Amino acid sequence: MLTVLIIGCGSIAGSFDAQRPPAARPITHAGAFTGHGGFKLTACVDPDEAKREQFKARWGVVRSFRSMDEVTASGLQFDVISICSPTSAHHDDALAALAMRPRLLFCEKPICPTVAEATDLVQRCHDAGVLLAVNHNRRWDPTVVALQDKLACGDWGALRSATGYYNKGVLNNGSHLIDLLHCLVGPLALRHAGAPIHDFWPTDPSIPALLTTGVGAPVMLTCGYASDYSLFELHLVLEHGVIAMEDGGLRWREQRAEPSPEFNGYTALGIGTLADGQYLLSMSNAAANIYDAVTSGATLASTGETALLAHRLCSQIRDQAA
Repeated sequence: MLTVLIIGCGSIAGSFDAQRPPAARPITHAGAFTGHGGFKLTACVDPDEAKREQFKARWGVVRSFRSMDEVTASGLQFDVISICSPTSAHHDDALAALAMRPRLLFCEKPICPTVAEATDLVQRCHDAGVLLAVNHNRRWDPTVVALQDKLACGDWGALRSATGYYNKGVLNNGSHLIDLLHCLVGPLALRHAGAPIHDFWPTDPSIPALLTTGVGAPVMLTCGYASDYSLFELHLVLEHGVIAMEDGGLRWREQRAEPSPEFNGYTALGIGTLADGQYLLSMSNAAANIYDAVTSGATLASTGETALLAHRLCSQIRDQAA
């Protein structure tokens, strides 16, 4: 079994799963590793004693520590280290983790607060021969993977435009959206950034922006307010219809172009279909992909390099908006 250290004992590390039914698909690092069966949660780190001990008891973790210095002093070694600490601590935590020579780091997004730190971490992992997976989790969503194939085969025709909706920070959540767009429509270039909206993080505003694909199709990023409700959706306007991701990927809507029943000679969008997505499989699939990457050399679906592309574009949006 692969031994695991989890740095940070908060929501995405494990507590999101604490209030969910035991049979529900895991949506956290601890839940995904435990559900896979090929990992052993050996240790966890958090400066908050109550949070740390609750996490340890909930997930059956063997050892718990207040700091990475304590972990290093213990002499323990790990195959996989998950970095679930606050973004501001990612770079320092990752460097301490790298010094322990794991086989893989699994880092929450954004990788680091700045492009310089993120670039440094990606390079250090490469130089050390340590795999780096980044939790842009829709790259492990089977519905997204299937959509990549749908778009590539040409059945829906050319992309005419795309509109993404998000809130809670251009780096925090906007990077998810940009990474998803990179998956589906390829590289993007920034044309214009709008006025920042400080809807949650003091230093990470949500920012509307106009981007373009490599063939010039316009891509709009538009924002809501995190204080209103969570918002993460994507509409792809294609030659032969519209495909929309709703509620973060929990549902998908497809509408094909068809002759209008009301106006002779016109083409309109049909009522289409609304189907459940497979977003809740993402973390389980991430754990499986990580296991296969470490044990048999499988290709990681989400890497430091792919995350860095999204991070750089988010940084460009922030710089232009400022």
